[in-house]
Amino acid sequence: MSELLRRRFRDQIKVLFGNEPKKPAAIAPAAQEIHLYKKGNRDLIAEKLHARAHAVHTNKWRNRRWATLVLANLLFVVSFWLDIQVLEGALTASRFVGFHLIDLNSALQVMLAHKHIINNLLIGTGTVLVLWVIFGGRSFCSWVCPYHLVAEWAEKLHLHLAKKKLVTDQPMDRRLRTVFWLVFAVLALATGYTVFEAISPTGILSRALIYGPGLALLWVVALLVFEVFFSRRAWCRYACPIGLTYGVVGIVSPLRIKYTLEGCFHEGDCRKVCLVPHVLDTVIKGRAVEKEVPIGPDCTRCGLCVDTCPTGSLKFEVKGLSKLL
Repeated sequence: MSELLRRRFRDQIKVLFGNEPKKPAAIAPAAQEIHLYKKGNRDLIAEKLHARAHAVHTNKWRNRRWATLVLANLLFVVSFWLDIQVLEGALTASRFVGFHLIDLNSALQVMLAHKHIINNLLIGTGTVLVLWVIFGGRSFCSWVCPYHLVAEWAEKLHLHLAKKKLVTDQPMDRRLRTVFWLVFAVLALATGYTVFEAISPTGILSRALIYGPGLALLWVVALLVFEVFFSRRAWCRYACPIGLTYGVVGIVSPLRIKYTLEGCFHEGDCRKVCLVPHVLDTVIKGRAVEKEVPIGPDCTRCGLCVDTCPTGSLKFEVKGLSKLL
């Protein structure tokens, strides 16, 4: 990895914790040459329009992701109702054919509340940690979390209403997520109670699907209404500490999305569909520091940008392997 990419990687970690992306201070000569060519290329707009007109949008990765998310959550439901003990519990803590699986953020909350390290939790979190280090930290959010799916559908409603100018998006400071992470950690430590678990829409929806609905679902509905009419994807972008926890795990993940500068027309379609558009700042004209740039750890690996990119400039990659997925 070049020094420029290492510097960008450090900046991406800061973005994970809420910093706003900044223009790079330096760009590699090879990338600078491409930037200058595009700046002086009057045919770029025509090429951009041609690429858009002939792009094949298949929703391949979105469909795979939705299917995986639905099947993962249905397996909990089926195991409980048929009492087959394949996947017991809920997303916060479960057991898959005898192997304990415990959500990393939930385990942290429990250990802070009890004020000591619990050996059984370490075993369960170790399995989950290895799993999400391989697949990418925040891929839990888009590939498994049930709230992410319903919030994605709510976002479509928000965008429909925004198009009709019935609502407007009110962005908030992304550093709030880090603040909430610290607040919930302090509350667990001070009260001896896992406060976040009581209001986590991920846990509420998971338990409601398996054991039946309860009054806690009203909180989830309230969040969705807030996101539809006031702030798009507010919980996932600005509040949820689970996303931050898994984002930190994703820092070392070998699975990532890679951006290739040369073929990009900077039409911005990828940023329009991205669930966390700040991670795609490198696709903005003049921002890429190298000819190929990996997207940062706050990326959810949802694949929407890969499906949307008309030139194939964004693709999944396993670090160290030349073959793209």
